[in-house]
Amino acid sequence: MNGTIEQLAPRASGSGALAAWTDETLLSAYRTQGDRQAFEELVRRYEKELYTYLRHYLGSAEMAEDVFQQTFLQIHLKCDQFEPGRKVRPWLYTVATNQAIDCQRRNRRHRAVSLDRRPSDDPEDDAGGLSQLLDSPEPGPVEQSESAERYVKLRRAIEELPEQTRQVVMLVYFQGLKYREAAEVLSIPVGTVKSRLHAAIQKLNDALTATHLPQ
Repeated sequence: MNGTIEQLAPRASGSGALAAWTDETLLSAYRTQGDRQAFEELVRRYEKELYTYLRHYLGSAEMAEDVFQQTFLQIHLKCDQFEPGRKVRPWLYTVATNQAIDCQRRNRRHRAVSLDRRPSDDPEDDAGGLSQLLDSPEPGPVEQSESAERYVKLRRAIEELPEQTRQVVMLVYFQGLKYREAAEVLSIPVGTVKSRLHAAIQKLNDALTATHLPQ
């Protein structure tokens, strides 16, 4: 299939029946039939989620936009390589993460991750430990000030995490991927995802404790 990135841009809204299709059905329709509307629906479905992830990952709205476009261009070019039986969402994150890494290498500059999205608890895994570092019930003015300071410190601490550890935090904590999905994206065992996230929580706890900020 040939096409430019402009041809891959999604329409303003999904087309009725397609909105009920699974991601896998949409990609299959595009791969086997060249169904452009199916591809547009897939882009529309993930544009906000993946762009947010890339903006956090790269610390730049401009870079995130470029990488987002490159991600779906790669999906367009490599859809024939998608293995039947796989889930589309982890594959999209795999492509997006690889494109982001390539972008960083090309630009050769340190990334400043912007973490302006407040996360939610996920009782299934250790990510809730990060939520506990941020959240406090019904804060008053003093507590709000302390919370804001703590949040800035936490953002800085996340920026200083090792690259591999930070990738796990971004995927599991901020994007809500399950352990097995993050493992697939990063091509590592599930156990490694768990250990890296656990190490991240410990490092962030230590960083906040070192600044004498309230836990």
